[in-house]
Amino acid sequence: MNDAPRYLFVTGRLAEFALRAVVEELGPKVGFVGEVAVLPISVAALMPPAWVARHLEVPPGVVKVVLPGYCRGDLEPIVQKVGAGVEVVRGPLDLRDLPLFFGGGDTRKHGYGAFDIEILAEINHAPTLSLAEIVARGEELAAQGADVIDLGCDPGGPWSGVAEAVTALKDQGLRVSIDSLDPREIAPAARAGAELVLSVNATNRDHAPDWGVEVVVIPDRPGTLEGLEETAEFLESRGVAVRLDPILEPIGFGFAASLGRYLEVRRRYPAAELMMGVGNLTELTDVDSAGVNVLLAGFCQEVGIRSVLTTQVINWARSSVKELDLARRLVHHAVVHKTLPKHLEPGLVMLRDPKVPRLGAEALAELAKRITDPNFRIFAEDGRIHVINGSMHLIGDDPFELFEQTGVEEPSHAFYLGYEMMKAKTALTLGKHYRQDQALDWGFLTEPELSHRERRKARGDQPVRRAPRGRRASLSVVEETTGDTSTPSQGDAR
Repeated sequence: MNDAPRYLFVTGRLAEFALRAVVEELGPKVGFVGEVAVLPISVAALMPPAWVARHLEVPPGVVKVVLPGYCRGDLEPIVQKVGAGVEVVRGPLDLRDLPLFFGGGDTRKHGYGAFDIEILAEINHAPTLSLAEIVARGEELAAQGADVIDLGCDPGGPWSGVAEAVTALKDQGLRVSIDSLDPREIAPAARAGAELVLSVNATNRDHAPDWGVEVVVIPDRPGTLEGLEETAEFLESRGVAVRLDPILEPIGFGFAASLGRYLEVRRRYPAAELMMGVGNLTELTDVDSAGVNVLLAGFCQEVGIRSVLTTQVINWARSSVKELDLARRLVHHAVVHKTLPKHLEPGLVMLRDPKVPRLGAEALAELAKRITDPNFRIFAEDGRIHVINGSMHLIGDDPFELFEQTGVEEPSHAFYLGYEMMKAKTALTLGKHYRQDQALDWGFLTEPELSHRERRKARGDQPVRRAPRGRRASLSVVEETTGDTSTPSQGDAR
């Protein structure tokens, strides 16, 4: 490590202990020599760059200065202070994320995101919807990643409005397929611009040459390949482009055997276009759909099935289109580059986080000793919630019991504390990383969360003054206490 670059990590007195522990462990792994600069302030979270520049001294040989993620504003004063040849960067908002920040956050290779699987997203029971509803759903599905909008027809007679629906979707620039066995529905849909017909077998194949579009061939009898070859040969001899779909069956009704039929069809037809409808698994299995969609996408990628049909009707499968859009990129990269589909697509890891950093009991105890202000800091580790300020260190797994021990009565502060502790409890329950004033990470379903401080600032509210010690405690981990932008608040914490 003698020739390793020297990095300087900037912090305040409260975070010194925890930061040194992280830097000492991280340096040898990443390949740098880490030093810590402790500025004359309890907490470094929101210190202005100009203030940092006045107090920071950079030892000779340092090539990078890493500031806390909450150090907002123009970094130019610090850049000028440290001089040429020293890089100044903001680190993560949470010091426990430093390992991710230094190379573990995004391991995706250059070019990640390519795919060759087409997504067809079905609008179920389309004949029961108004034209406006069909267009709105089509646009929503396309925004989520669908390449083709599939109009799902209902049995019981031709849909008189099918051509109008196809035209309306086409007018919005959307590609359209028609999901029906009834030639009386298919013909007008094809004339209106539908580019693909789902599905064709012995019952309707005689009409297919007249439609002038590609069709999906299915077996005559479910659970077998009967009629698939005959229908495909019939259509190809008449110049009709085909995709083959042996039909995926639900678990308990021939699921494994149906996967075998896809392999058999690929063996028989090495160059044929294949399609798989995944709804028989995602809609008919008591499990969140993301994992199922990734597995099926992986199967499709390896076998060369280049189109998938999905629905998102039942609640646990309602984000299937987006899941498949991310999954097709993940599995394409894995197969093409011969690499594991791991640490590549964080958007698909939703229920549990890939890694849950922890400070540890020793660091939390040391932090509790050093805190002197009334702000509450909340941590979630090892099955327990820690609520810490200058006069208490509460530990427990029941937010209600912990709240009663805080003695907080002011409504807005009580709401904030309850809200944050419930997030901490959720994180502990599911194995997620809790960070105060930040949204839990739900993968691509994560909704950005404005902290109370950011909301107050957006409204133009006046900074909240801290109560004298012994009275009502402030709950904010990053709450401003002074309007002076040149001197950071001693109560701010991170």
